[in-house]
Amino acid sequence: MSKPIRLAILGSGNGTNAQQISEYFAGRDDVQVVSIIYNVKDAYIAQRARNLGIEARYFGRKDFYETGAVLDYLRQKQADWVILAGFLWLVPQPILDAYPQRVINIHPALLPKYGGKGMYGHHVHEAVVAAGETESGITIHIVDENYDRGTILEQARCSVTKDDTPDTLAAKIHLLEKEYFPRVIDRTIHAC
Repeated sequence: MSKPIRLAILGSGNGTNAQQISEYFAGRDDVQVVSIIYNVKDAYIAQRARNLGIEARYFGRKDFYETGAVLDYLRQKQADWVILAGFLWLVPQPILDAYPQRVINIHPALLPKYGGKGMYGHHVHEAVVAAGETESGITIHIVDENYDRGTILEQARCSVTKDDTPDTLAAKIHLLEKEYFPRVIDRTIHAC
């Protein structure tokens, strides 16, 4: 049997997507989550990783952008793919070069709308509601050197009603993330 595809997940916050991805692949012989990397010291994602029995590792800004420590760690873990699950920093070029077309992100809007620097989480939902949009959704895409600009793998939509608030829209988006993100990762990593 061939060796499993090894995923490293990068996150910055609560870690619900990281947990859902990890649980989706748990017990599989063909895919393994080898590490959850986080860049906010007290982020709950680290506790989720421990609860799942997955190695969690904190790296600060200098480790990502100056020392190359994150790339060294990804190589040490023999990661085949890098998955961004609520990771809020621009991925440095050396990681993109080491993982060409192998870094996947999810964005809580229908790109190219409501993307770019500063457009994450609740900021996106507030902007969508304020603009009076009638639909929103998620975009799962390959990461490139720009925020939210890489090749789109899949989009999923939900309606936005006049009664929706940023919180109710966030709940709808979360359901889409849970349903689509692990499945699209699975399909994409096996297509290569």
